[in-house]
Amino acid sequence: MPQALGYLKETASQTAGPYVHIGLIPHMAGFDIFQNNFGNVLAGAATHGEPITIEGRVLDGTGTPVRDALVEIWQANAEGRYNHPADRQSKPLDPDFRGWGRTGAEFSTGLYTFHTIKPGPVIGRHTRMMAPHVNVWIVSRGINIGLHTRMYFSDEAEANAADPVLNLIEQEERRATLVATRTSRGGKIVYVFDIVLQGEKETVFFDV
Repeated sequence: MPQALGYLKETASQTAGPYVHIGLIPHMAGFDIFQNNFGNVLAGAATHGEPITIEGRVLDGTGTPVRDALVEIWQANAEGRYNHPADRQSKPLDPDFRGWGRTGAEFSTGLYTFHTIKPGPVIGRHTRMMAPHVNVWIVSRGINIGLHTRMYFSDEAEANAADPVLNLIEQEERRATLVATRTSRGGKIVYVFDIVLQGEKETVFFDV
């Protein structure tokens, strides 16, 4: 009977992770085991939009890379529409764009990487336009609940200044923790976005 279990002590809790790469991000473990792999490549050869690479590190409070972090992103396509039934905008979908990806930090460098396209602006609540952005979710050993944040683009300063979510952050200098730096490498566009879990330069996280 349930009441007879009252004498038992509560099972000890623990933080999330470490994560089993074979099951969650098999491409990093050298396996190809799913029909639809959950990888870090969101765009195909025919995807509309500007091809970009997003890369960065997940850093702890001492600035040390978290080498077993798992990162997921989801984003709108180049027209600003999500590949999800809840997005009922009249903008066209891109059949060659998945819009969602998952990867982990490289064990040797702590670097995570996504290959995608730059998203378009999205219409938010009350028809307010949101600047182009990428939604990010981070989990790792030592984190009890996954952390939600956003990545904006450094070359979208005007749109960022008007973004309703960025403007919710009262400390203006803290908004910079959500802006990725645009650079070029080998003729390809790369946005660098480091995620700091705690400390003076902690990334802004959202309660979603």
